[in-house]
Amino acid sequence: MNCSQFGILLPPVFAPLQFGRLSVLHSHSSVSFSTNCILKTPRRLFLRAKSSSTTTMANDEVIGGSLKQQLAKLFEESLRVTVPEDNNAMGLWSKVKGKSTQFRGPQPIGQAIMKNLPASEMVDSCSIAGPGFVNVVLSRQWIAKSIQKMLVDGIETWAPKLPVKRAVVDFSSPNIAKEMHVGHLRSTIIGDTLARMLEYSNVEVLRRNHVGDWGTQFGMLIEFLFEKFPSGEVVSDQAIGDLETFYKASKQRFDSDPAFKERAQRAVVSLQAGEEKYRKAWAHICEISRKGYQKVYQRLGVHLEEKGESFYNPYIPGALELLSKKGLIEESEGARVIFIEGKNIPLIVVKKDGGYNYASTDLAALWYRLNEEKAEWIIYVTDVGQREHFEMFFTAAKRAGWLPAEDNKYPKASHVGFGLVLGEDGKRFRTRSTETVKLVDLLDEAKSKCKAALIERGKAKDWTEEELEKTAEAVGYGAVKYADLKNNRTTNYTFSFDQMLNDKGNTAVYLLYAHARICSIIRKSGKDIEELKKTGTLDLVHPDERMLGLHLLQFAEIVEEACTNLLPNVLCEYLYNLSEDFTRFYTNCQVVGSAEETSRLLLCEATAVVMRKCFHLLGITPVYKI
Repeated sequence: MNCSQFGILLPPVFAPLQFGRLSVLHSHSSVSFSTNCILKTPRRLFLRAKSSSTTTMANDEVIGGSLKQQLAKLFEESLRVTVPEDNNAMGLWSKVKGKSTQFRGPQPIGQAIMKNLPASEMVDSCSIAGPGFVNVVLSRQWIAKSIQKMLVDGIETWAPKLPVKRAVVDFSSPNIAKEMHVGHLRSTIIGDTLARMLEYSNVEVLRRNHVGDWGTQFGMLIEFLFEKFPSGEVVSDQAIGDLETFYKASKQRFDSDPAFKERAQRAVVSLQAGEEKYRKAWAHICEISRKGYQKVYQRLGVHLEEKGESFYNPYIPGALELLSKKGLIEESEGARVIFIEGKNIPLIVVKKDGGYNYASTDLAALWYRLNEEKAEWIIYVTDVGQREHFEMFFTAAKRAGWLPAEDNKYPKASHVGFGLVLGEDGKRFRTRSTETVKLVDLLDEAKSKCKAALIERGKAKDWTEEELEKTAEAVGYGAVKYADLKNNRTTNYTFSFDQMLNDKGNTAVYLLYAHARICSIIRKSGKDIEELKKTGTLDLVHPDERMLGLHLLQFAEIVEEACTNLLPNVLCEYLYNLSEDFTRFYTNCQVVGSAEETSRLLLCEATAVVMRKCFHLLGITPVYKI
């Protein structure tokens, strides 16, 4: 009998026992996981598991956490009895061999671990194979019971357990007076998904929009505003017009007119001194920008709390004073800097003219987030081009004792870097006039194309205008998001409406259609699915039912992995594979009208529930008919 393998690779530093990802490969007959808990070669933990048609109902208690966490708990119990002096299974034989021990090789250790496993209804049976592999057969009934319990109690009960309670996710962060363009798309979408996954995992997330709302550019903007509207009256948004055009005009004036440049520089001083006239003009410019950003956030369904550069500015002197007292800041060529080992240039924290910069603001923000907001994990979502800045900035914080030296300890800071958005010509994505593409225009075009496709398919005859609009928004915006998120964030990706709006392959359109198809199956049965959850019973007899059931049970560990490694594409891969598993099940297992109709309808509903949660975590609105 062939078993599909779950390969797992573990870092060698965690104790007690931890399992890597249980990744599924398909087979027609049965399924199994593997995690190597005792092999001397290392850094691997193998445990094989397969679904079984029989069970030993020894324990009615359902252990919380992901599937791998539940298995880990069982094995930890056994390890405490088997080797009480060292309950870390990784490399266990290499630790005990040569010592005074009853064991004479990996196999006897595996047999002892197997014998001492506590009774559990999730385990049908165990056996030893090869040089100490522990094969675990999961109970078919336990798999079904776990899924049915989720249907009754809700998908929130499958939330993974993370080692942090509060996190800051710093994302989007556009600059005031500039339009959000396609470059902001990745930070906004990736950051929102990371925040959603952490929130689902019961982490309190502080969603921070660290906008560029302070600095020398505001001098020229304010002075240009005063020139255009010298009377000092309140200026309407319409009077200023397109803020980016306004910014470019002020920049051109700043570069070409020395007298204007001098006035602009004085305006910066007046703004930083808090003069009311200048603060009022600054606040007005910021507010116009916010209205523009909000159009994008509203379309994307993204929520942020703004704490921009101006918010952290008052904290900079205190933060730098703390660093100075620790002897980290030195004078260099008129500037104040922190030298970082292994870097050719220092981290400048005060410029030659006495002004502050990104590094000084970031250090102050980090201090605030650690000490005032009590965050245990601070996550920065920016392009990979800023990697060196964050490496230097984090190193400075570690030297100051603000962060632990070890990367696997909390509190910690992480840089989530992402690649470029490219056009189909392989170059940075721009309009034909070489301008960067405005994000709001991009999203509106995706919606428009999607609506046109729906009308072409004749949906205008069957649906109301509101249904057409909502579906076009869900599919259009979802397609843009998924096309980004399905890629490893560190790589560049090519923006193509044709590819992202394709209804075949790994696209949001295909996945949304797959979800709508499941909903249609349930509707066509005529059964009340909520009533079936209470009265029906799920039973996974067919191999494709078991495969689908096991894939559903992996959901929690997938979310945990995506959170831990800050990689949304892991969740996208899971969602696409889930839809493929469902298609295989539906192709080979009749649902409506079969003897197993009730059980299979419950399996359809469980798949739809997990898909909807995946969509939610990715910021995509599900559709129920198509």
